[in-house]
Amino acid sequence: MTTTSTEAEETTGTQVPSTMRAVVVHGPEDYRLEERPVPVPGPGELLLRTDAVGVCASDLKCYHGAEKFWGGEHKPAWAERNRIPGHEFVGTVVAAGAGALEVRGVVLGDRLACEQIVPCNDCLYCERGGYWMCEPHDMFGFKGFDGAMAEYVLVPERALTHVVAGGLPGQFAAFSEPLSCALHAVERANIKFEDTVVIAGAGPIGLSAIAGARQKNPLRVIALDMVEEKLELAKACGADITINISQDDAVAKVRELTGGYGADVYIEATGHPSAVQQGLNLLRKFGRFIEYSVFKDKVSVDWSIISDDKELDVLGAHLGPHCWPAAIKLIEDGKLPMEQICTHQFPLERFQDALDLVGDSSGGSVKVSILPNGPVPADSANNLVGGDAA
Repeated sequence: MTTTSTEAEETTGTQVPSTMRAVVVHGPEDYRLEERPVPVPGPGELLLRTDAVGVCASDLKCYHGAEKFWGGEHKPAWAERNRIPGHEFVGTVVAAGAGALEVRGVVLGDRLACEQIVPCNDCLYCERGGYWMCEPHDMFGFKGFDGAMAEYVLVPERALTHVVAGGLPGQFAAFSEPLSCALHAVERANIKFEDTVVIAGAGPIGLSAIAGARQKNPLRVIALDMVEEKLELAKACGADITINISQDDAVAKVRELTGGYGADVYIEATGHPSAVQQGLNLLRKFGRFIEYSVFKDKVSVDWSIISDDKELDVLGAHLGPHCWPAAIKLIEDGKLPMEQICTHQFPLERFQDALDLVGDSSGGSVKVSILPNGPVPADSANNLVGGDAA
């Protein structure tokens, strides 16, 4: 369904076009910029003008055809073709269906961040309060609902939204999504004051987990990465100690710092299979392993470490339930070095450059975002961290 400019003016007081530019998924490594109708919000629905959408590592893995998204020998496809990608987004309310503004307690012109999951509210997990593990698992940009790599995005009635300050740069506000996810991983870790917490990876999730762990005030927070510039950024986010794993033996260093025992908590935020075995090796007995990453490749480890050797607690973490208000507050209060975290912004027509930069293994970026409606800061694609853009 499409709208005309006149109809939009009657609904919103501002002119909303009838068509928009949008990235459309046609399959792995086949994303195209196309013209699409601007959605018309029905009862309970909102229309947002997209301020910013972050490019996530999971977006890249979906783009490259990872089995998690497109299925394999024993796994059906979950991601959908003909879908607009983009699940880390923030936008401004420009139109609303009947009752939507009242139910959400917002007005036209408010800025909203949306949780990526759109729960069914009817399955076993939703009924028991675990909405983020909803069985149908509709998610913006992947399944069920279009995402925000477009000039406008429709917010369905079932979506979960959070108000964000309008004065923040869009790329900062959109960072509330990965930050909330990392805070959930930190909550799962049950961090104590006397703990040594090791976080593998100083990308967007790892840096966010460092910031969240610092809020829990453990004895020490240790960051692992291979890029010195990212390790410096880890310190700015709250790491007490950093270890460059390309230069030092992380397991030996952590044992040295802990009297030979190992870390209490390990949060895996790299998505690289080698980081899993690393974590099992550097944890002490009775340690806690928290896995957040989405992996492109399958992981093989020595499971006897988990059981017979150390009796570890191994916990997964998915999405950012109940952590969005805290994440938004951290950003709005200026507690994070957002200028250094949000390194690159691209216009919508350069979505492929944004995807390629996220996949640049030289460490050329931290957080990459797309600003579908501009303006893109001058030279934002040249502010590289630890390498040159491809």
